[in-house]
Amino acid sequence: MPSQKELLIKHFESRLSISGVEAANIYKIRSLPRRILDLKEMGYEFSSKWKTDPTGQRYKRYTLTGVPDIAGHPVAFYSNADR
Repeated sequence: MPSQKELLIKHFESRLSISGVEAANIYKIRSLPRRILDLKEMGYEFSSKWKTDPTGQRYKRYTLTGVPDIAGHPVAFYSNADR
């Protein structure tokens, strides 16, 4: 069974962002901020933004902005779309 970090890395191969609700529903990840910190420690870079859902509940969406290169240093990339 893949680790939660591996699940998130795979997620970010096809989508650039994720919210806590998505992480919990899709991957059963209950502490997304901790997993994001784990990935940051591996060299991944993220931005985050507070959003509001249709019911008025606020949540944070994390967007991947850089991946580690072979040496483990972040390589930034940018997208116009929030996939």
